[in-house]
Amino acid sequence: MSEESAQLAIQAALAGKWEEAIEINKKILKEDPQDIDSLNRIARAYAEIGNIDKAKATAKKVLKLDLFNTIAAKSLKKWKGVRSGDSIRSKTTSAEAFLEEPGKTKIVPLLHLGDKITIASLDSGDELDIKPHGHRIALATLDGKYVGKLPDDLSARLRMLIKHGNEYQVLIKSIEPTCVRVFIRETKRTPKLADTNSFSTEKIDYISFTPPELVHRKEIVTQIEEED
Repeated sequence: MSEESAQLAIQAALAGKWEEAIEINKKILKEDPQDIDSLNRIARAYAEIGNIDKAKATAKKVLKLDLFNTIAAKSLKKWKGVRSGDSIRSKTTSAEAFLEEPGKTKIVPLLHLGDKITIASLDSGDELDIKPHGHRIALATLDGKYVGKLPDDLSARLRMLIKHGNEYQVLIKSIEPTCVRVFIRETKRTPKLADTNSFSTEKIDYISFTPPELVHRKEIVTQIEEED
């Protein structure tokens, strides 16, 4: 399989050019009819243009080749009850949305995931709603279904930054049955925190129950807490 063709198929899908994505994936399948990734991509593309019958048939073909393929299994569950001709077009997310910027973005796995049905309904690029409460920040789908929580140290930091005027966007980065990783981007920085990064520019993994002052030294969060 041509890696270049696969990248073209992915780019077409990211741009919402589903018919073009189908044609590119068909060319890949001519070379290798059992290419799992291409089959999953073409199943998604069929679903996006409303051809649910072909989408389901392609996903079932994937499961015949790979019984435990989570993408195909999740897709079939998601399309259950959807009739051919019904469009399930999802919001396409540009690859640029996941560009990392030092101090302004962070990729982190969620804790205490929601129910399996909700997790199975998620797609990479889906936007999540930030719901601060208590000492934690929960994330939910835009229609209010609970997805998971941020680690305690990161929750404490973002709650304080949000309280003082910063704003953030959260997108699904990747999904596995037991692991959901999200991409957090700072979209607005309040003037009073102009010199304060939302996230450390060092490669530090957030660990639950670790106070932010032990993870990030010389941060303005401590100053803000003292002022309060």
